[in-house]
Amino acid sequence: MTDDTDPDQSKSEEVPYRQARWTKHFDEIDREIAQLASVCKVPILDPGVIERVLKKDTLVCGTQNPRAFEKLRQLLMMHYSVRDKAVVALGEQETMLIMDEIVERLRARYGDRLGGPAA
Repeated sequence: MTDDTDPDQSKSEEVPYRQARWTKHFDEIDREIAQLASVCKVPILDPGVIERVLKKDTLVCGTQNPRAFEKLRQLLMMHYSVRDKAVVALGEQETMLIMDEIVERLRARYGDRLGGPAA
């Protein structure tokens, strides 16, 4: 009895699965980030805003909600940690494609509430 499985085929089937898994993971984190940014009225996609949130600069908020702001900050840190792991697993280019796709979906859902350049 011979093994008819093609190792190249199983590798090519693994790539879409890995990409879909990372996309789902990022999507969950980033959707929550967008919701919290909306609650705090933080224009998260504006230049320099993410850095200000990471440095605990609450002046970036349009409304004060300390618990939501802290959770937003923690999720941003988680996002960057996961992104670093995705770069190792998928490569920089594929990871950036996933991130761009998620940002576009969030822009479609939240409009200009997240800030950033007009789409």
